[in-house]
This record gives sequence, C-alpha cells and structure tokens, in this order.
Amino acid sequence: MPEPRRIGVAGGSRAERTREAILDAARKLFYERGYAGVAVNAITEACGISRAGFYTYFKDKREIFDILSERAYRDLREVLAGWSALPAGSSADDVRGFVRDYFVYMDRHGAFAMAGAHSGPDDDGFRAGYRRMQTRVSWILGQGLPGAGAHSPEVVGSAVFGLLDRSWHTVRAQSVTVSEDEMVDLLTDMIVGMRG
Repeated sequence: MPEPRRIGVAGGSRAERTREAILDAARKLFYERGYAGVAVNAITEACGISRAGFYTYFKDKREIFDILSERAYRDLREVLAGWSALPAGSSADDVRGFVRDYFVYMDRHGAFAMAGAHSGPDDDGFRAGYRRMQTRVSWILGQGLPGAGAHSPEVVGSAVFGLLDRSWHTVRAQSVTVSEDEMVDLLTDMIVGMRG
C-alpha cells in the first residue's frame, strides 16, 4: 500500500502537524462545499491520511468545525481588542491599522467564517450561538463608532462588518482588479467619518 501524501505544516510534533493539516484541509473544504457537503472521506483525501488516522485526532467533522469556529472567534476578539483600545481621537493611521489587521484576520479565517455563516451545521444550537457571537462582535465594533447617529451599536457594527467583509472579498477573490491599498484607504476614511 502506498504511503499517503503529507501536507506540510511548519513546526510542532508530527502529531501536531497532522492535526493542523486536517484542520486546514477541512477549513478549505467547508468553504468550498459547505458543512453538509463535506464528508470525513473528503477531508482524509485532501490531507492524505486514512480514516483511522482522522479518528485518532477527531471524533467527527463537527468537532473540527467547532474548533475552527472557536479559533476564528478568538482571533476576531483579538482584532476587536485592538479596535476597542483606540482612543476616541485616534488618527486615521490608527484606524487604517485596524482595517489592515481585519484584512489579515480575514486572510486566515475569512473563507471559513463566510462559509460558516451561510452553510454551517443545521441545528438550533449552532444558529443560536452564531447569532449571539455576531451580535456581540457587532456591538463591540459599533460602540467605537458614535458618529454613526442614533442607530444601535449592533446595527452600526453589523453594517461596518458587512462593508469590511465584502471589501476584503472584492480585493481577494473578484476578477475585477482592485488595489488593496486604495480599498483600505477608502474604508479608513469611511470609518474615521463614523467615529465622529
């Protein structure tokens, strides 16, 4: 029997590298096919391990999805902690730094986060948890935009996240050539205007 191909993941023990390879393969597949469209066999094929090897590290694909969700949420909280730390009179460069940090976050988690929002597990627990998380992070972002008028922080934050997410997607995935620097500058100008 031929040796399965290995996906290289830098650092850590062989077990850690294998575990990360499984998570990376699953992240890409969830984005491409949605949660329901990904079987364990597809994950094992994508990272070159056996089914038995998969079950050495994870009990099922839901465990993987939950781990990826938690990592994305943890990293988003870090980006938002930087946002929350900006003083009211912060400079456009400070806001530009936040926008760039958000793009870096999306480079790592965006495809998964966007897929999870639209094609995650079909159960009430997941949907309720996802709504709570979205409301919380939208509130955090919206709190820092008092110049947005009489709208609630959740609404303001949701609108700005939509703008940031779509802008990132346009820069990274659209066939129309858009300059990342120009997009970041435009987003910065808009957000600075909303900060009041």
